[in-house]
Amino acid sequence: MNEVKSPKRPMLYYALIALTVLLLLNTIVMPYIQNASVTEVDYNQFLTMIEGGKIEEVEIESNKITFSDTDGNIYVTAPVTDLGLVDRLHNANVKFGSDIQQQMSPLVAFLMSWVFPIVIFAGLGYYLNKRLMDRAGGGPGSMMFGMGKSNAKIYVKSTEGIRFSDVAGEEEAKENLQEIVEYLHDPGKYKEIGATMPKGILLVGPPGTGKTMLAKAVAGESNVPFFSMSGSEFVEMFVGMGASKVRDLFRQAQEKAPCIVFIDEIDAIGKRRDGSLVGGNDEREQTLNQLLTEMDGFEENLGVVILAATNRPDALDPALTRPGRFDRRVPVELPDLKGREDILKVHAKKIKIGSDVDFNKIARMAAGASGAELANIVNEAALRAVRDGRRFATQADMEESIEVVIAGYQKKNAILTDKEKLIVSYHEIGHALVAARQTNSAPVQKITIIPRTSGALGYTMQVEEEGNHYLMSKEELENKIATLTGGRAAEEVEFGSITTGASNDIEQATKLARAMITRYGMSDEFDMVAMETVSNQYLGGDTSLACSADTQALIDRKVVELVRRQHEKALQILRDNKAKMDELAEYLYFRETITGDEFMNILNRKPIPREIPMMEEESEEETAGSGGDQPQAPEVSGKD
Repeated sequence: MNEVKSPKRPMLYYALIALTVLLLLNTIVMPYIQNASVTEVDYNQFLTMIEGGKIEEVEIESNKITFSDTDGNIYVTAPVTDLGLVDRLHNANVKFGSDIQQQMSPLVAFLMSWVFPIVIFAGLGYYLNKRLMDRAGGGPGSMMFGMGKSNAKIYVKSTEGIRFSDVAGEEEAKENLQEIVEYLHDPGKYKEIGATMPKGILLVGPPGTGKTMLAKAVAGESNVPFFSMSGSEFVEMFVGMGASKVRDLFRQAQEKAPCIVFIDEIDAIGKRRDGSLVGGNDEREQTLNQLLTEMDGFEENLGVVILAATNRPDALDPALTRPGRFDRRVPVELPDLKGREDILKVHAKKIKIGSDVDFNKIARMAAGASGAELANIVNEAALRAVRDGRRFATQADMEESIEVVIAGYQKKNAILTDKEKLIVSYHEIGHALVAARQTNSAPVQKITIIPRTSGALGYTMQVEEEGNHYLMSKEELENKIATLTGGRAAEEVEFGSITTGASNDIEQATKLARAMITRYGMSDEFDMVAMETVSNQYLGGDTSLACSADTQALIDRKVVELVRRQHEKALQILRDNKAKMDELAEYLYFRETITGDEFMNILNRKPIPREIPMMEEESEEETAGSGGDQPQAPEVSGKD
């Protein structure tokens, strides 16, 4: 769609126009009028008029002589060297002046001095005021300087706009919105049966899933004008400005119907009203009330469809989400395996790629990624190809770009000591080995000990073979906790001490264990009783306990027991596979990065003698710095 942008010029532009008009009046128009009737005569005629007593006043200059006769006419003549000229003028009783000008009539002088400038400035003021009123919404009650204008971006009909074919990975959402397109194309068949389309459609989902693009695609498919505005743009410092913007937006929409009005991040103005009489945000509530009124005031089959997007649907006011306003809620969720593959292919059309790129493998590695993240992965791959001097992106570029999104760029200036490098090698092998020796665990895809800009000194990536995994059993969750504790367990088994590298693992394991007890009902003590509620599910999920203090203490004990039990399991697995752990850690130590196939080949072959000796204990200063202040990244299962 093509955005319609009105030309915006600063007030200085119009002030310069007014100044130019004044200068033209003073320097050209007025002198021209004053000097229009000046007559040029020769010197002899000038002398004749002196002798005849017809000269009233004279002004003698170096290059001309200006004089006026008794009738008020002004003449000019060329100066001639005449020593007796002054005496002749005195004898004829001629006055000597310094500024002889044409005397205009009082009416002409009044018109030129007052009426004409006032007319010019009145016309200019009317033009400026009309422009300001147009920007402010126009009509009675409009405010100056655009304070009451909606400032909505207006996109006109275009055959080159975004279409549904440009939006991949959201087939269910497109199917729900296709009905809106058909209604805007042919509202008659709906009216004939007595059906009415929803007045408002709410797009909900995590950030980056393409809610805004879907709204533009609906407008592109419908080939109707599209108004786009963010919810935060309605919020103003002065009470009433936001409500005025809402009125202006809906007035413009009704003028251009059929059309689509899209309000992004509607939770900025549509938050639930708390009902308190004091301390509330009157401006936000007035804006919300005006929005509710405008949506109620829409006539049926008017042809104006309201689309809104938010990632906080639970925070919206019930009056806004009730039937009759936002009648339909369309979820725009994270894409599944096929959706991720389709999205990658759509964005890959914009760059040059090699023939070795396997989109299915990339999609499986990018489990849990949103559409925006997938677009970023493709772009990062293209940037990496340019940095390496290639003309197209390869499979290696795509895989590295996923690692960039997960853990950041490689930190080339981070040099680990031999002791730290060995500890990180055992830590990551501990994750991978525990995962491989358990059933119901995702296969290892890659292990690396190259530091990243996110602070990770290394990570282990696991990828689900099926690609989509919507349900997890209790055994799978326990195995995942054991895998998370595998890094710390490897340090304990090999070195008999622990480092700060497992901080992120500990955080994830604790969070998962607590969810099993408080939300998933996976404990005998609490059975199927929810002890924890989750809000803002699309923004990471804020949790809050809904139980007594004694129950909270019991939950804490159960969480500790669960994590400790899985930690002990990881320790036992690593003790039973000590030789393989040493062999794999040595291989990773020298190679720094190994693939899942290399890992499995070494794991399944017979053990070979260890070649690197156990590192000597380093000095107190070096040991104290082991692991640094930066926590080590956890194993990556999909997107950890």
